[in-house]
Amino acid sequence: MAAQCVTKVELNISCNSLLDTDLTSKSDPLCVLFLNTSGQQWYEVERTERIKNSLNPKFSKTFVIDYYFEVVQKLKFGIYDIDNKTIELSDDDFLGECEVTLGQIVSSKKLTRPLVLKNGKPAGQGSITLIFCRRLICLRPLTL
Repeated sequence: MAAQCVTKVELNISCNSLLDTDLTSKSDPLCVLFLNTSGQQWYEVERTERIKNSLNPKFSKTFVIDYYFEVVQKLKFGIYDIDNKTIELSDDDFLGECEVTLGQIVSSKKLTRPLVLKNGKPAGQGSITLIFCRRLICLRPLTL
């Protein structure tokens, strides 16, 4: 049995110039973290809090993720305008998304990317900024 080094990293999320999809106020954004373990399937991992009436949110909730140095970990950050109390995202306005690897965030320390819509077109001037800090290094047994 071999041991594999795992670093827990904490990601701080903020956005700028989000699309405004509300008629009488500004969007109420929330960030959803998705993980792609293999192929085309994305799995929801976590959500931030919703910030009311903001096109430039700085989310308080952070994401803590296990970082495996030699594994490509694909992440997708989806931004949604939440105007109801359901947990379903299908009934909320989609403001844009960004796909990156955890390695890109870790090596950059601070990474700002444009948000894109589902059709691949830019989500206006919207962007997302991802900042990481290391939290804890631990060893886990790896069964071969």
